[in-house]
Amino acid sequence: MKRQIVAPAALSPAALAELKQWLGITTTADDAPLAALLRAALETCESFTGTMPLVAECEEVLPVRPGWQALLTRPVQAITQVTGIAPEGTALALASDAYGIELDADGGGRVRVTAPGAASRIAVRFAAGLAASWDALPDGLRHGVLRLAAHQHRERESEGAAPLPPAAVAALWRPWRRLRMA
Repeated sequence: MKRQIVAPAALSPAALAELKQWLGITTTADDAPLAALLRAALETCESFTGTMPLVAECEEVLPVRPGWQALLTRPVQAITQVTGIAPEGTALALASDAYGIELDADGGGRVRVTAPGAASRIAVRFAAGLAASWDALPDGLRHGVLRLAAHQHRERESEGAAPLPPAAVAALWRPWRRLRMA
């Protein structure tokens, strides 16, 4: 299974303003690196919690097989497209009655292909994320992202590798953490 972010979440100017306020930065000279740190902190948040913080458009490629297949990205807001992929890699349109989709109450998304035709894989396009905007992100997650980005900014020239996320950030994110059984 391979996931691709088709349209990343828009990072609002409010996120950068909050980070700059946290760090006591008043100039615009560091805006690009600080925005990159915020995006990296959002990725780390997703890795730690198992939940994509901000809504983005994603695509996962799955093999065609019988039964329901779960998408790994959570929480899924909507499954918007299912496309077949032939063994040589060409895209194949699937009829709407050739597959089924389901959204679970816990944020999971599932797909079942009933008539794959020549497709050996499927590309599932969907919107996933907990909040539509920075301001709608729960306080613990948002504050943890800010603290991690600030920590990375402050540690940018240190030589020691520190664990990520720091304990203070992990404590903020822990209530949102989803563990998966192998």
